[in-house]
Amino acid sequence: MSKELDDRKQDWWAWHRLNPHVWRLFEKYSFEAIKSGRENYSAWAVIQRIRWHTTIETQGADFKISNDYIAFYSRLFHVKHPEYDGFFRTKKLKGEDEY
Repeated sequence: MSKELDDRKQDWWAWHRLNPHVWRLFEKYSFEAIKSGRENYSAWAVIQRIRWHTTIETQGADFKISNDYIAFYSRLFHVKHPEYDGFFRTKKLKGEDEY
């Protein structure tokens, strides 16, 4: 993993710890999509729903939820819920193959 990617991941993790309510909403809306019968869905769509259809407050950044964090939420969902691995289609992140 490149230093740049590791730094982004660490930034996200720190932000994630300050804003656990975002994760709870991400899980809730992801499970709603699963229960509706979808086999795959967009993590971006889940984050957009959080951004536009809730009145949440976040801490630690200028933006409500940084676009840089979306990929990490989809991967965390797959780790915490391995039975739904692949529900969010993911691509390798820039710097993922670097050492």
